[in-house]
Amino acid sequence: MDIVITGLVLGGTYALIAMGLNLQYGMARIMNLANGEVLVVGAFVAFWLYTAGQVSPLLTLFVVAPLAFALNWLIYRFMLLPLVRRAKSQGQLEVDSILVTFGLSFVGVGLMLAFFGGDYFSYSYLARPVRILGESYGLNRIVAFLGAVVIGGLLYLWLERTRPGRAMRAIAVDPKSARLVGIDVPRMSALAFALGGTITAMGGALLSTYLTLDASTGVLFTLKALVIVIMGGVGDLRGTIVAALLLGLLETFVAAYVDPGLTLAAAYLLFVLILLFRPQGLFGRKA
Repeated sequence: MDIVITGLVLGGTYALIAMGLNLQYGMARIMNLANGEVLVVGAFVAFWLYTAGQVSPLLTLFVVAPLAFALNWLIYRFMLLPLVRRAKSQGQLEVDSILVTFGLSFVGVGLMLAFFGGDYFSYSYLARPVRILGESYGLNRIVAFLGAVVIGGLLYLWLERTRPGRAMRAIAVDPKSARLVGIDVPRMSALAFALGGTITAMGGALLSTYLTLDASTGVLFTLKALVIVIMGGVGDLRGTIVAALLLGLLETFVAAYVDPGLTLAAAYLLFVLILLFRPQGLFGRKA
């Protein structure tokens, strides 16, 4: 039970981060390799507000969310929309967006090094044990997991029950057909990209409560989010959640019974197996 609960807590936080990338890639059709840098920015904002003004990281979410939304909307509007307009096919758009966001990730790391410095940053928030089923767990990890569940649940309900959410799902399925029913595809794509960045930054603020980060750690979260999105099925939030929980359980099991240094290798082995035997993902459909 200790491994199961720890794995689910870790996987729940992974799910929130991967949901952000899934919105950007599955719905806005932009493969954003700078996703992890947005996470680190969200984490640093939470760190700075807590250490400077003792503002709870949970309250920091209400600061991080609008700032991240505005930043990602501007990135889409001025850097990515020209790529969308000139792309003659989805394949060309994916290649162009990968190259641009790959360069953008280096720009982000450079700016963070200039403003934040190269040191690791962390802080103590709710760093006390809480007992669940006879085992002790960090309260900050449990709170971060519950925060991820609430945010992910609200996002899922919004996509399933609201008209803008259904319109966003429609452009993920078929942008050309979505135009025929009056959906403003460029506007909904910009909204999906900005919302995805917002979810990722909020995930960074939650992770900052128990992880030590620095300006260059964003790439690790980008890779894990990409693995989860492809494993679960591009554009499918259910698959993202299931894949994230599986990854969290796998990493916890390997760290406990094999070798903590092999957790990343085990994650990529699972990724390779999914690509070999179910390339459309757990919940994806064959093209």
